[in-house]
Amino acid sequence: MRKNLPLPAARKVAIIAFDGITPFHLSVPCLVFGTDAGDGAAARFELAVCAVEAGPLRTSAGFAIAPESGLAALDDADIVVMPAWHDDCRSAPPVLLDALRRAHARGARVVGLCLGAFPLAQAGLLDGRTAATHWAAADAFASLYPKVQVNQEVLYVDQGDVLTSAGVAAGLDCCLHLLRQLCGAEIANRVARRLLIAPHRDGGQAQFIERPLPVSHSEGRFAQVLDWVARHPQHAHSIDALAERAAMSRRNFTRHFRQSTGTSFKQWLLNQRMAHAQRMLESGDASIEVVAQEAGFGTALSLRQHFRTVLRTSPSAYRKLFRSDQPAAA
Repeated sequence: MRKNLPLPAARKVAIIAFDGITPFHLSVPCLVFGTDAGDGAAARFELAVCAVEAGPLRTSAGFAIAPESGLAALDDADIVVMPAWHDDCRSAPPVLLDALRRAHARGARVVGLCLGAFPLAQAGLLDGRTAATHWAAADAFASLYPKVQVNQEVLYVDQGDVLTSAGVAAGLDCCLHLLRQLCGAEIANRVARRLLIAPHRDGGQAQFIERPLPVSHSEGRFAQVLDWVARHPQHAHSIDALAERAAMSRRNFTRHFRQSTGTSFKQWLLNQRMAHAQRMLESGDASIEVVAQEAGFGTALSLRQHFRTVLRTSPSAYRKLFRSDQPAAA
């Protein structure tokens, strides 16, 4: 009989607010890291909303908030989140920059959502790296911080110790990605379901171009094909066969796929297979060989190679860390 292991201490998450912040931006990390996954486990995260300024802070929505902590909360936080920044992209105060640098230097993971990438770049945490920010501010960001490579084609960028995201809703994707790394795919999926959002979105900011035309019947068939592929990752899917299934030409299917997902079919299929393998490893005792076959990787060697590349771990280590019948990993 398995012994009951003690639950690990909750990770501390410091979320930085400022005068004039948009409430939605502030709520994103609070929701993702503060939502009960519904699995009976104790709280995995201890949240602290902090601020440079003392006293109540105005928000863009016309009401005020009163953070209970100052920037000292960053000194022992495991994760530090800059959920946004001022629309005019002004310089951050030195006290905030120093706090970000200290947190990063001692090993905290620092996250800049949307315009929150600006203070991180000003603090020098993104020098020589790739980052994401809101597309409307990308040119200003590149001009202010030429040492940083701005990627406008992705929802978020994970550099290991520093993460940045594109605008607004992409912050949810970034935080769920981090939650998935820390607590496993099943916990991230549970939280996403409670928030009524997709557990994992592929693609980039290009997919958010306004589409005023109604969804056509062909688009409905296209969505059904993608759903079918996601439920059958073990099959050897070809673009020609799927285009025929969607009643499209290969060229039209490929173009439509890129517009709808923001990525290639090959990369999208790999993501689906990885997610399927993660779920199998978390919820069952199937051998690595069986997981590889049912997820569409063919061989255990191929599965191990992809896990090493994407998750920087092995399938066996992932299973040991994120088995759903064990307490969340410390």
